[in-house]
Amino acid sequence: MPVLRQLPRWAWIGGGALAFIAGMVNAAGYMGFRHQSITNLTGSTTLLGIALGTADMIEAVHWALSLLAFVVGAMLSGALVQKSTLKLGRPYGVALMLESLLLFAAVPLLDRQWSAGLWLASMACGLQNGMVSTYSGMVFRTTHVSGMFTDLGIYLGHRLRGLEVDTLRVHVCVLVIATFMLGGVAGAILFGHLKEHSLLIPATLTGLCGVLYSFYSQRTTVP
Repeated sequence: MPVLRQLPRWAWIGGGALAFIAGMVNAAGYMGFRHQSITNLTGSTTLLGIALGTADMIEAVHWALSLLAFVVGAMLSGALVQKSTLKLGRPYGVALMLESLLLFAAVPLLDRQWSAGLWLASMACGLQNGMVSTYSGMVFRTTHVSGMFTDLGIYLGHRLRGLEVDTLRVHVCVLVIATFMLGGVAGAILFGHLKEHSLLIPATLTGLCGVLYSFYSQRTTVP
């Protein structure tokens, strides 16, 4: 028998929207002047190791600052949201608007092909990834999908063996994977027309999500 749990509608909508935005940001990073991932750190950590191993200190500093920026973003999220459990009424709107400002600030730097723009964008993604953390014991990430693909494979394996399956987790994995990929499609199309200025679109959408969440939370949450 599947485990039956429910995720609030606002979390489904918000999670899908944030994964879509992250996909757009990552597409801009890959198609930009450094061709690097912004929303996850696996490749960046490997490239830091390569730079250290080849004694390329300029590259090592760049990748170290990229990693540090992501961690600082997550730190800001922890300071703002304070709790890791997903719950309506927490100051996600403030975190989203700060993320929006970081993405807006990154655009003129990226337009000049300055690496500092990538660091700001990485900080924004760290903030987003730290903000959406757990719900009912389930990790809910929106800026990378490696864990989602892993969990999806595990649950499919459980189903093949006739074991209990957490259907909510399966649905979350499918949602995040699909919307992240669609964000990549949209990001590629936008980058083809706007280049680094394409990042203005996810910056605007993130700010809009923050405003809408704050409005919805104030109207819904009982004092």
